[in-house]
Amino acid sequence: METKQYLTAAIEKMETTLLFLDDALAHIRAGKANVRILDAVRVDYYGSMVPLSNVATLTTPDARTIAIQPWEKGLIKEIEKAILHSDVGITPENNGEMIRLGIPPLTEERRKMLVKQSKQEGEEAKISVRNVRRDVIDAIKKAVKDGLAEDMAKDAEAEIQKIHDKFIKKIDDAVLAKEKEIMTI
Repeated sequence: METKQYLTAAIEKMETTLLFLDDALAHIRAGKANVRILDAVRVDYYGSMVPLSNVATLTTPDARTIAIQPWEKGLIKEIEKAILHSDVGITPENNGEMIRLGIPPLTEERRKMLVKQSKQEGEEAKISVRNVRRDVIDAIKKAVKDGLAEDMAKDAEAEIQKIHDKFIKKIDDAVLAKEKEIMTI
């Protein structure tokens, strides 16, 4: 029972790492329209900076276009300015009613760069998972000094290794799926 709390805490931290990785990979543009690339865009709305999704409806009418329908027509210029100043790298087209972002096809060089970025995000997630495993093993060793049975400690170390391996596989699968998505034309 004593080692269970360490393992439960480790699983929670590793799940958080996996969620963070999924979020980071979702923000990497893969050549297809995805409204999540606009998550970081902030718009000046009556003096406060708010996420774009709080002042407009974001849709993807087709695989190469993101449509932004502001809730107030007066915001079109502010939204355009926010997109131009963000790191999205796409010039907005304004027709007076809504804003369209045409997602350009990725060049081979850009695709390779995005794959490299995806792998880097995956590697950072793996490092985080390894750190959690190390912290749990250190805590278990400290618990042995405080009176925990050594066979229980060995079992817990084996269990944390299994959990670690499972999460490393999930990270590899997520990065591989993103790489496939990026390289698909």
